[in-house]
Amino acid sequence: MAERPPEASTERFDELPMRVGLGQFMQPTRERLRYISQLGVEHVLLNMYATPLLSDTEVPLTGEKEWAFDELVQLRNRVEDAGLRLNAIENIPISFYDDVMLGGPGRDEQLEHVKNTIRNMGRAGIPVLGYHWSPSGVWRTSTSRRVRGGAESTGLDAAELENAPLSHGREYTEEELWKNYERFLEAVLPVAEEADVTLALHPNDPPLERVAGMPFLFRDFESFRRAMELVPSENHGLEFCLGTWAEMGEDLFEAIEHFGGRDELVYVHFRNVEGTIPSFTETFIDEGDYDPYAILEALDEAGFSGMMIPDHVPRLEGDDDWKDRGRAYTVGYMKGMLRGIR
Repeated sequence: MAERPPEASTERFDELPMRVGLGQFMQPTRERLRYISQLGVEHVLLNMYATPLLSDTEVPLTGEKEWAFDELVQLRNRVEDAGLRLNAIENIPISFYDDVMLGGPGRDEQLEHVKNTIRNMGRAGIPVLGYHWSPSGVWRTSTSRRVRGGAESTGLDAAELENAPLSHGREYTEEELWKNYERFLEAVLPVAEEADVTLALHPNDPPLERVAGMPFLFRDFESFRRAMELVPSENHGLEFCLGTWAEMGEDLFEAIEHFGGRDELVYVHFRNVEGTIPSFTETFIDEGDYDPYAILEALDEAGFSGMMIPDHVPRLEGDDDWKDRGRAYTVGYMKGMLRGIR
């Protein structure tokens, strides 16, 4: 059995330096955890929202409405027993809080379950919960676009979504979703503060105004500023997805300076893209529209000290379903950049 990292028992996550981690998977198998350790990575994030963009299909937690303390402890220990640290869980299942997002009849009951999950994460020693506000999930119009050397990647052409049927039976308004979102923050942020758990908001992906009758609130700089100011809390920040922000066409450096200066960047998804809304293609970290080294320097200058993970990566020749080769390439690139600024 590998030894645990020396800092595991002595340093809090908010005391650690900026570092490269790995995520985009749900099942922390022994083989995958060993592979992560072999890449020189000590920190992981587990995704708990099933999507075709992930390799896993089953969540390693059995709760149908909330997650139990004992299973969360076992999950953290499974990671730590492999010599790694579990930095965050990303995304509770949409079914845990769809009525919360949409103002449905089960809203109040679901809110109590979400609060219980946050309490149990805190008791289990898992410090961060990433979440989204997107009842209809992630959208792509292609998962087989060709990038460098014929590698496969994903992309979107918004024109192909114009005839999408309503995802939830009717058109929803932005006012409805903002009202429901404020109610959510008012209910859960005090619980997160008590539990010492930080919530991290992911952009809508893709950052379109609306898809299939559902508004996508978190698609630009102003919407995130509004989210952070709506119910101020030191336990609330951003799951800063560079690819989605680049798709918005926003100034990444302005966003890093603003939110980083307020200590609101919790962790970072490194994903590069070519193009902005309404059409983009995800590509290799070194081939997209922004300079990843300049971004890393900006994060460092803003005082960011969280985890950075490869996000969606192209599928290389010989890759498994998790795209292990594509992730290894991105990890090496990120670790090299990080060494360069130190």
